[in-house]
Amino acid sequence: MVRSLRKCLNDYLAERQIRRTRLVTKDGHCNIEYGNIKYQNHFSYILDFWTTLVEIRWRFVIFFFVASFTMSWFIFGLIWYWIARDNGDLYWQEQPEKHTPCVDNVFGLTTAFLYSLETQTTIGYGGRAITPRCAGAVALIIIQSLIGALINCFWCGVVMTKISLPKKRAKTISFSEAAVICPRNGTLCLQFRVANLRKTLMIGSQIYGKLLRTTITPEGEAIIMDQVNIDFLVESGKDNLFFICPLTLYHVIDKSSPFFEMAVDTLHQQEFELVVFLDGTAESTSSSCQVRTSYIPQEIMWGYKFQSIISRSKEGKYRVDFSNFSKVVPVPTAHCAYCFHNVKGHHHHARNGTDNQGFEVIDIYDAAPATKM
Repeated sequence: MVRSLRKCLNDYLAERQIRRTRLVTKDGHCNIEYGNIKYQNHFSYILDFWTTLVEIRWRFVIFFFVASFTMSWFIFGLIWYWIARDNGDLYWQEQPEKHTPCVDNVFGLTTAFLYSLETQTTIGYGGRAITPRCAGAVALIIIQSLIGALINCFWCGVVMTKISLPKKRAKTISFSEAAVICPRNGTLCLQFRVANLRKTLMIGSQIYGKLLRTTITPEGEAIIMDQVNIDFLVESGKDNLFFICPLTLYHVIDKSSPFFEMAVDTLHQQEFELVVFLDGTAESTSSSCQVRTSYIPQEIMWGYKFQSIISRSKEGKYRVDFSNFSKVVPVPTAHCAYCFHNVKGHHHHARNGTDNQGFEVIDIYDAAPATKM
């Protein structure tokens, strides 16, 4: 019991360490921090307030939504209170006979706030109404109505834009949990799967990758995030994917590939991160979106291939079985790219033995004794 709990704890700590070290999480978020930013640069977020409001969390959007309306009602309530006080409409002021107030039934700060709320929200209960006596009150009701309409339009735009963000569409794009390396069409390839969980297409879909690793230049400079382009293909090419069903994309491991120097027993010892990008346009909203994920060496399986997930029913309909989306099966694969391409020299030999599934144990009997001459 204690041993199993210790193993679970170690696995959890190892997974947490991997999450901290990777640049792009599996769901596409970037794990990066910005430090030592000049104080003046923080004002750029205020100047670009529209983008800031669209990108902040919903809890802050709701807070600013409530605060903006409440503050506008209170500020205009103070102005209505000042107009009523200037006209002598308050309950503690002495009023002459046949006194006509600027606003009926506004005789204190609370009633002024209520009239401001009723005016801006166009409620109009009928208990409080403006009179034509005060020209300033007429001008104020026009100004408050216009500003209230602008506030309503602004927040409607913020909410609609936030709801229709393209990254919400990206939630319905799924990548396989791991990538595999195996032969395909006579070449050694790195493969992964991607699926569109909606029936609406992603128009003009393009997929590409970046290999992030630390390199040392000939001058001795260490580049922490050196980016190497990784091209991915499908049977029809790498451009304009027909993204109606899950696709298996592959990268050919040839002499120009950064994976050419790796082998089955050295792959998990490498330090790199393969970031995959999918760009496309949603068919229903015509909004562009980008989906990201990443694979670290521990998530790349050498000598495996993905199980088939597309079948055809008796009725002639195509069926996708997502239960096998990330499942893999072993397949005979060369130990390294040099072995696969029969390149002389530089072969990576395995340090550990591998199981031969086709090995069969047979009995060996002693041969008959030879006749002495």
